[in-house]
Order: sequence, then structure tokens, then C-alpha cells
Amino acid sequence: MTENKTVVNDADVDTFLRQTVTGPRLSDAQKLIRMMKAATGCEARMWGSSIIGFDSYHYKYESGREGDFMITGFSPRKKEFAIYIMSGFSGHEDLLESLGKHRHGKSCLYLKQLADVDLEILQKLISASVAYMKNKYS
Repeated sequence: MTENKTVVNDADVDTFLRQTVTGPRLSDAQKLIRMMKAATGCEARMWGSSIIGFDSYHYKYESGREGDFMITGFSPRKKEFAIYIMSGFSGHEDLLESLGKHRHGKSCLYLKQLADVDLEILQKLISASVAYMKNKYS
């Protein structure tokens, strides 16, 4: 069975940010860190080489594969932020409609900049996902 490549490590989050983002995107990344820390009560940690994650849960699939992954996090990609909403978006359609300019996949929310969205709605979405994950995997 293959090992999960995205694992928590001891790389420094601030160093990663200084090397990766500048200007308004750095300010956005710092806001996301504050929002996710408020939702989880946990400090930011590096997951893999490019994801800033918060808290963790242990999963085990029917196939027998198991591991640990972050409860929420984000990656400051070149063109946009990828925000990990691990619970997915089912049941949160109202929040997505009110959020502002974004796109999303199964459990990933993509934002070019935080100025494009309602930060209160984003915080609600992150907090709802964290609560769901903590309840499901507690």
C-alpha cells in the first residue's frame, strides 16, 4: 500500500510564506491562518511542501488504508488560494451562494484574493467544516 505523501512535518510556516507569497497575498495568507486557528484552536503546521494545515484526524478506509490528515488548511498557489474544506460543500449551498467570487471542487475552495469574498461567510464555512470533522472523527 502506498504511503500518503502529504504528511505533517516540522518545516516552518513563516519561512514557507516568506519564500512563497508577497504583498497582499501575504496579508491574505496571514488572515487565513488566523481564521483557521480560531476555528480549530490549533497552530498552523506544514503538511507536505506547500500546504498549511490545522489540527488532524485519523481515517481508515474499507480497503484497509489509513492515515492522518489535516482538518482544514490552505495552499497559497501561484494564481489562487486552495482552501481545504474537508467536510465538502453538501449542505452549505447557502453559504457558497453568499460567499462571493470563488470556484470549488469536492472539498477544495479556490479564491484569488480574500477581497473577493465575504470573510464572515468564509469563517462560517471553515468553522462548520471543522465542527463536522471533529464530530465525525472524535
